[in-house]
Amino acid sequence: MDDQNAAPDIATTVAGQLPYLRRYARALTGSQPSGDRYAEATLMAILEDRSVFDRALEPRTALFKVFNSIWISSGAPVDEDGGEGGLSGRAQAHMQNLTPNSREALLLHTVEEFGFDQISSIMDIPQEDAEAYVRTAQREMQDAVAGKVLVIEDEAIIAMDIQSIVSEMGHKITGVARTRDGAVDLGNKERPDLILADIQLADNSSGIDAVNDLIGTLGEVPVIFITAFPERLLTGDRPEPAFLISKPYTEDQVRSAVSQALFFASTETLHA
Repeated sequence: MDDQNAAPDIATTVAGQLPYLRRYARALTGSQPSGDRYAEATLMAILEDRSVFDRALEPRTALFKVFNSIWISSGAPVDEDGGEGGLSGRAQAHMQNLTPNSREALLLHTVEEFGFDQISSIMDIPQEDAEAYVRTAQREMQDAVAGKVLVIEDEAIIAMDIQSIVSEMGHKITGVARTRDGAVDLGNKERPDLILADIQLADNSSGIDAVNDLIGTLGEVPVIFITAFPERLLTGDRPEPAFLISKPYTEDQVRSAVSQALFFASTETLHA
């Protein structure tokens, strides 16, 4: 009877957490297709053997633990399709310079907001190691690249906060746009190395449209989207951003996403 009841419980947990597991997987790999393959493999592993889902843990932690076991066993950190050059090739080259396990710990802590005790369970490492990995990743990724950042944000206080965080990281702010047209104008005047965009802009125009306009004219530029409703964008029904920050955000989340996006130069975007 317990086994029969376990399946619906696990299914419900997985369904509720799937958008966030996919977000983590995409940020980890740097691309939507590769991230989704890992998320799918996680679901298949649970369906084939429910014992891999550790019911002694909090359900969300148990789900990410299954994912991590698959991720570690695969040994393939980014999508290798077309890895002979371009973005994927640069991502592979960058990965070789990172301390093993550090980026996983960083994303789990800053993007998915797991505590160090939970990261310890997910990654099967001592808690002090989890804390050390996060500090190492923050240092290594921030030191690896510096670039020019375009901010698309219509709320003045948030825009100022983002500018401050990004500038303190050593990056240059090329400008702040409040509308789609303003963003396109700024982007064409000075090509950014990274775009950090809100979804809903001041004149009810779309940050998604603004980004796609810029990608169309500028070519490959990594993008981070900010939204109060990330689950609306993580549906699997259309191309999705590799990096997505939920409002309200923390400084660590912004720092992590900016470092990740510049480090891997991911250009996954959304269609309006």
